[in-house]
Amino acid sequence: MNLVIDVGNTNVKLAVFQDFVIIGKRIGKLESLEKDVAVLVKEFKDLKKAIISSVGRLKEKDIQIISKQIEVYTLNKNSKLPFKSKYKTPETLGVDRIALVSASTKFYPNQNVLIIDAGTCITYDFITSENVYLGGAISPGIRLRYQSLNNLTENLPLLEKKAPKNLIGNSSKESIHSGVINGILMEIDGAIQEYNKKYKDLTVILTGGDTDFLSKRLKSSIFANSNFLLEGLNFILKLNSNK
Repeated sequence: MNLVIDVGNTNVKLAVFQDFVIIGKRIGKLESLEKDVAVLVKEFKDLKKAIISSVGRLKEKDIQIISKQIEVYTLNKNSKLPFKSKYKTPETLGVDRIALVSASTKFYPNQNVLIIDAGTCITYDFITSENVYLGGAISPGIRLRYQSLNNLTENLPLLEKKAPKNLIGNSSKESIHSGVINGILMEIDGAIQEYNKKYKDLTVILTGGDTDFLSKRLKSSIFANSNFLLEGLNFILKLNSNK
């Protein structure tokens, strides 16, 4: 039984895995991470190890505090991974992207897979049917686009995400919604189309915090799985553990 912790830009997700099945889950803030870990360790007596993915907000002292409750595995350059990589700067490749690619090798082996993670940033990661990771792309997510329009202009308001009613916005607010949401949908659909032209039998996975919001609005055929990163981290922990 493993504990997987994903520290994102907004929330912290914690999941308890029995083999490859999630049997417990919590979503909280970084400030409550120690407490959330303690709750799960107390509830699930057979927890053996934990693995943590962080986009940079988690400090070493936080990991040390968690290590007092449960053995923590840290992903490093010597970690065993289930794929070959042609990424030119492996030292800059985020553990979140590594986890997503790892999940694809477990659940979609020997396939051309494009993983799209729609969170604070939108990341695109591609692995070939020969199990070779090539890289992908990074662009601003929904929240970042709304924030940048407000922060970098004098008069545009900061809005909460909202599905536009029409392609053509007939007010400043509706124009922002159309630009942000339709722009992202066109970007994702366009990227999928381009990958489909180059790679046959493409499998597309959509994950991340905005999965539900975007998945029903995309034209392209996708598999939506908001837990894909957690599943990848669990797989990595299993590959690097004897327990």
